[in-house]
Formats: sequence, C-alpha cells, structure tokens
Amino acid sequence: MLPPTPRLPEARTLIEMDRYFVVHAPRQTGKTTGLRTLASELTAEGEVAALAFSCERAKVAGDDVGWGESMLLDSIREAADRSGWPKKLMPPDPWPQATPGSRISAALSAWCRRSPRRVVLFFDEIDALQGNSLVSFLCQLRDGHNARPDGHPFPASVILCGLRDVRDYRTAVGADPGRCNPTSPFNIVTKSLRLSDFSADQIADLYGQHTEATGQEFTKDAVERVFELTQGQPWLVNALAHEVVFEMGVSGAVTVGHVEEAKERLIRAHAIHLDSLVAKLHEPRVKRVIEPIMAGTLPSLDERIDDDVSYVHDLGLIRGPMDLEIANPIYREVLLRVLGDRTARLVKADPRSFVMPDGRFDLERLLREFVVFWREHGEVIIHQEGYHEAACQIILMAFLHRLINGGGCLDREYAAGTKRLDVLVRWPYTGPDGERLVQREAMELKVWRAGKEDPLPEGLAQLDGYLDRLSLTTGVLVIFDRRPEAAPWNQRGTFDQAVTPAGRRVSVLRA
Repeated sequence: MLPPTPRLPEARTLIEMDRYFVVHAPRQTGKTTGLRTLASELTAEGEVAALAFSCERAKVAGDDVGWGESMLLDSIREAADRSGWPKKLMPPDPWPQATPGSRISAALSAWCRRSPRRVVLFFDEIDALQGNSLVSFLCQLRDGHNARPDGHPFPASVILCGLRDVRDYRTAVGADPGRCNPTSPFNIVTKSLRLSDFSADQIADLYGQHTEATGQEFTKDAVERVFELTQGQPWLVNALAHEVVFEMGVSGAVTVGHVEEAKERLIRAHAIHLDSLVAKLHEPRVKRVIEPIMAGTLPSLDERIDDDVSYVHDLGLIRGPMDLEIANPIYREVLLRVLGDRTARLVKADPRSFVMPDGRFDLERLLREFVVFWREHGEVIIHQEGYHEAACQIILMAFLHRLINGGGCLDREYAAGTKRLDVLVRWPYTGPDGERLVQREAMELKVWRAGKEDPLPEGLAQLDGYLDRLSLTTGVLVIFDRRPEAAPWNQRGTFDQAVTPAGRRVSVLRA
C-alpha cells in the first residue's frame, strides 16, 4: 500500500489543531486502510490515543437511537480490544449508564476523562448510520465539541469517514448545507477532505513494491496504460495488477497487452466493485447527471443539480463537480455496456463474418448491418430505454461492442456539453509480411434534436478535430434524427459522402 499521509496531507494538521472534520471518497479507494494506518502512526508517536473503527453494523438500527448507540459502542470496544493498547489508554469497561440519545456523549466523555492522552477517533463507514440514529449521533458530537472550551472532557479530534461530503451531515442536523453554521462541529470543513486517487508516480511506486518483492517488472508502457485506463482509481489499479499476476498467471514482465486483456476480463467478470457502481445508474439523482453526459448535452439547471452532481462525484462516477466527464475509461466502457445489454442480446450477426480475407475488419458492412437492425428494432428499444436522451448512443455502442470486442477494441469519449460521442475502433491483424498491424477507424456520433439545426456542419468540423488527434485521414459521421418530422423508420439509414472543412473525404450515415 501507499503511505496514507501524502494522500491526506491536511489530516495531520487538522488533528494537531483539535479539529472535527470529514474525510470522504468513493468506495474501494483505500479509506479504511489509510485511516487505520494513520491512527496507528499517531498512537505510536505517543501524544494521542487514535482509534479507527467501523460504524457499519449500526446500519440495522435505522431510527432506533438506543440500538444504534449500542452497536456503535460495541464497535469502539472491539476495535480498542484489538489494538493492543495498555490498560491506561483503554475506554471504560463497562460504558457508563445513560439515557438513550446521550449514551455516545456520556461514553466518550468518560473515556476522555480517564485517558492520559488526547483521544482521536476515526468513525469509518459513518454513512451506515441512518435516520434518527445519525441525527442523534451528530447532535451529541456537536454538543460535546462545543462544551470543550468549558473544560468538558471530549475527544480532541473526530474524523467522520464515508462517501458523503460535509453538506449531507449538515443537512441531517437541520443546518443549511450551503452555509457555515457556527453551532456545528463541522464548521471547519466548508471544504472537507477528499481522499485522492493515485497519481501516475504513485502507481509506479505501488507496482515497484511488487517488483522489489517478486522480481516481476511492470513495463513503463504498462504502468502508463494502467493510469490512462483507471485515472488512478485505487481499486482498479490494484484489480488490474491482481488480474494479470494471479488470475492470468503472467510470470514475466507485464506489458500493455497484458493490461488490456486484464481490463477486458475485469469488465466481463462483472467484478463486485463495478457492479456496485452500475447498481446506482437508475437512481433518479444519478440519472439526472449521467444521462446528459452520455448524450453530450448539459444537465438541467434546477435547484437540485448541484447536490446531484456532488453526490455522483462522491460515488466516484465523474471526475469532479465542475468537470462533467465519466471518471475513467473503464467506467465509461462499463456504463455503456451495461446500459446496452438489452440491445446487445438482439444482435444475432456472427462477429467472425465481418473479418475480411486480409484480416482487417469490414466496418462499412457493419454499418450497413446496423441500418437493418436500426430499422427493425430502433423505435422499440428507444421507447424501452431508461436513458431516453442517450438511447441512440447506447444502442449503436451496444451493436459495435457485440461485433467488435471479440477481436478488437472500442475506445469511447463522451462528456456533457460536447454534443457528440467519439469512437475509435482498434482491430489488430497480421500484414502480408507477417507483421502485427492495427487497423484504426474513427467515428463521430451526433443527434439531430427537435428545434435544432442540422448538425452536419458542426459534426464534420468535430470529426476533423478527432481525426487530427488520431492522425487519420478519413472517418465516419453518424447522425441520428430524433425530430418528430424525421423520415419513417423503414426509410432511415442513408449513406453519403462529405468533405470536412480540412478537406477530408468522409462517410456520413443518417439514421
């Protein structure tokens, strides 16, 4: 693992200042491991007694405040028992008797009164507390925090760790999430701490530990490709390495090819982490953010959107609250694949039939086959698709994936406000002299929506920019007509040739 301090550089400073604050990050980013390590380091230094423990078992309590308090105090007790601390640092046994709704406050106060060191507590998985249990807990923390200047013994620093940003905790206790409330123990964190993803250098350091321990090297290109695919998401970084080393059994140097294969295997296996993200897609607040990203449009600017974007960012699905892009290429692919599953099951063509005698892929024929499919199934699938605004993109991507991903790869780029989806088909094949070559085909997807101008001119200019980046001379522009006055479904799917502003001759499919 990587040292926790560089990933949370402000945490130590806040703890030294006796602050209460929030650490939040998506699931499977190393929060628990990092905080437990930080707690151990702090305790070993001799100034504080720092304990990290999970609140997860308290989830079953719901609105039952007394039961929630019992579960929480049991978790603290068990974590302290496992710590190996001397008796003088341990919490009181038994906890003091108190009225439900004040038991946490009484217990922590009694512990701090007898402890020779400042007590620092890391409440991991704090999101598990629900309803009145959460409200009661936060109110007890607030009261204890505010009584400290009067000599009331209470933890010197409290860290709440989970998925939520600080605004959600303020809302739970009735405060305005958009303003700093001086009666809240979390007034310090108008900016709460978010556990960062790995940088490219940190991935190299992490994999370097494996090389040092085993002698197995990750090539520089492989490490760079891992960063490109994951953007440093810690679970993905570790999962790709685990897949290569343990599941695929690679014994020599790990190459880019191994990383690509591991990515495909992870996605096909529906790894638990990926499935847990996908399960969120049909939550209304998630859909309100993700659907326009896929469709290339902008989210509606209603009063809920800031909270929705913050929530989706906290889940780790997008890069940042001001950067409406899917967090990394693996997530981009997973989301489109999952949403396109219904379409993919309807594709009956044999992928091998699209491989030409020279080994290259027949993209032109694939698009002709798509037109037949679109005329037969498009209208029905669009009306069934939950992500209605992004239905065209999802359907074409599902069709391409079903027929290409057996022997080639699809790279997809999409983001809110771009009004397009960029697709690169990469198809490896063997040249006439036995050399390994890669066929590359670029596509640009646009949607002609009601009340808008024909997107052909804009699409040709955007395709030029995409082809420039890829150093390709030609490509395909696909325009889906979603206007009420569009041609009947049995007449859709016409091919034409066009010239881009840069003078490239490209194919245009109007569907």
